[in-house]
Amino acid sequence: MAAGAVLLTGSNRGIGLGLVKQLLRTPQPPAWIFATCRHTAGSRAQELRDLASKHPNLVLVKLDVADPSTITQAVKIVEEKLNGMGLNLLINNAGIYTPEASLETVGAEEMIRTYKTNAVGPLLMAQAFLPLLKKAAQESTERGLSCRRAAIINISAMLGSIQKTPHCFFKPVISYRCSKAALNMLTRCQALTYREAGILCVALHPGWVKTDMGGQEADLTVDTSVQGLLSVLPVLSEKHNGALLNWEVDGIPCGLQRWDHGGGSFAQS
Repeated sequence: MAAGAVLLTGSNRGIGLGLVKQLLRTPQPPAWIFATCRHTAGSRAQELRDLASKHPNLVLVKLDVADPSTITQAVKIVEEKLNGMGLNLLINNAGIYTPEASLETVGAEEMIRTYKTNAVGPLLMAQAFLPLLKKAAQESTERGLSCRRAAIINISAMLGSIQKTPHCFFKPVISYRCSKAALNMLTRCQALTYREAGILCVALHPGWVKTDMGGQEADLTVDTSVQGLLSVLPVLSEKHNGALLNWEVDGIPCGLQRWDHGGGSFAQS
């Protein structure tokens, strides 16, 4: 995927770190990869710092999606590095997950905390970086919507699908489910709003992945999931705008009923 500039949140571990590693190894790596995380100086970001020391196109940026002031500061850093260029791809990957959050135990504080990171964070990130995304779209020679032109990719989850809930309720995780359902709705609204500016908006389910969040009983390794995600990005187009897709480009129904997505085959409501 020959995108000029990519920014990822939650880049110091799991899927985020896997994306950074594999983007750097692609035959045509992005001119700039902005890898953001909450603590760029701590031990958790050591692997990122090691990568940045070897790859001048990798820039570490301190950013907490739940803290608007750090988002504002990150925009300034990215603008300075891009030096007049636009941002082609924003990947909202950062997220939190509380496995014990059942209907009986989850409280208001936990719900708000999870929404703030998983749904509000991606909203604020898109708002803050929208001028740079618009700039990339305007200056691109690409036609139509694509990740090579300008795109917002929200890393979501099948657990946020209302229609699929009966099939995967063995893990209630109420705060996570509700926040990802909100993220899926946000993606759809972004798609309807930003398409006129040439910005593609898609939610991607990376699968059940062996990470700190997914646990070791999960189905996929990080490498397998990330390879799948990176194979999906280049084929995304107008017909996928606003959809929730998995790491194999299959549509996942998000709501209670089906609708016709512009003649395509993706089911949502």
